[in-house]
Amino acid sequence: DPGDRLVTGTAIPHVAVVDDEEEIRSAVSEYLARNGLVATPCEDGAALDRLVAERSVDLVLLDVNMPGQNRISIARRLRAGCRVAVVMLTANGDDIDQVIGLEVGADDYLVKPVEPRLLLARIRAVLR
Repeated sequence: DPGDRLVTGTAIPHVAVVDDEEEIRSAVSEYLARNGLVATPCEDGAALDRLVAERSVDLVLLDVNMPGQNRISIARRLRAGCRVAVVMLTANGDDIDQVIGLEVGADDYLVKPVEPRLLLARIRAVLR
């Protein structure tokens, strides 16, 4: 339960996994949970907004190419509304997209497919 985040006096980081593909969202959330993080899957920006309103989130793993969603507006809204780390994930490895993502507030930017251990290491690095 993300509401019960203390283990031996240390807060367990809470990651929101935002991806429109259920299979990816579930697999990533399960992998992060197996590796010591609290992970909550969100199917879109609206689900993320509801989660952030209800619970503390330390990092948002944000799929860049969700239909009907504007990653720039989501990232800006996150930056304006709360202190949360943002890692963008995309199938598009174009340098311009990466630069734009970083300029609008992402702390890191990864290209799919990404090896799970690398994803976990980058998330932990951003959380530090």
